[in-house]
Amino acid sequence: MILEVAANSVASALAAQEGGAGRVELCAALELGGLTPSHATIAMARERLRIPLYVLIRPRAGDFLYDDDECEAMRRDIETCVALGCDGVVLGALDADGDVDMGRCYGLVAAAGRIGVTFHRAFDLARDPRRALDDVIALGCERLLTSGGQASAMDGAPLIRELIAQARGRIGIMPGAGVTDRNIAALAAATGAREIHASAKRQLPSRMRHRPPLLTDMQGGELRSDVEQVRALVRAMQP
Repeated sequence: MILEVAANSVASALAAQEGGAGRVELCAALELGGLTPSHATIAMARERLRIPLYVLIRPRAGDFLYDDDECEAMRRDIETCVALGCDGVVLGALDADGDVDMGRCYGLVAAAGRIGVTFHRAFDLARDPRRALDDVIALGCERLLTSGGQASAMDGAPLIRELIAQARGRIGIMPGAGVTDRNIAALAAATGAREIHASAKRQLPSRMRHRPPLLTDMQGGELRSDVEQVRALVRAMQP
C-alpha cells in the first residue's frame, strides 16, 4: 500500500516524507483544488525529498477545457519538471463534450518523455467514465487519480472498484478526496486499490501579532500537510 500526499509547499512535502508517505504530489493553492507550483518550489522540493516527487500541472482553477496558450504553458511546465529531475507529472484535459481531449493530452504526455504521468481528477468530470478510462490508458498514463465521480472517494468506491476491474492491471487506479485515517482502510477494502491519495492537511494559526481588524480574510495561517496526520494514515493503511 502506498500513500500519496498532496503537498502545497516544500514544508508540506517534507512533512509528508517525515510521516511515511510513499510519494508526494506537489501543488500550489490546494484550497482551489491545486495549481502548478512555482519553479523554485519544485526545485527546492526535488533537492530535499528522498521519496518520489510528482508535480501537478494545472494552469488555473475551474474546469479542464484548455486553450492553446494554456496548453503551451502546461507543456513548458512539464519540460521544467523533466529538467529538474522530477519523477513524474500529474495532468489532464477534457474537451467541451466531457471527453478526454486526446489531442492535447497526447502532446502533454509526449512532453513528459520518460517520467511518469498520472491523469488527475479531470477524469471525474468526464461524461462516460468507462470510455474515459480506456482513453487514459491509451495515452500511456501509469496512474489515474479519481474520486469515482463523487465528492468523496468513499462515496465513489463502487465505481472505483469497477474501474480497477476494467483496467485489468494496465493502469493504477488511485482513490482520492475526503480520505482520512478513519476511512482509509475501509476505502482500500471497498475498492481493492493499492495506492491512495490524501492531503493530510491542517490550518496552522497565524504567527502575526499585528492584525488589522478590517482585513480578517487576509490573516489566516498556512494550510499545511501535518506529519502526525500522515503517520496516522500510513498506520491505518497497514493490514
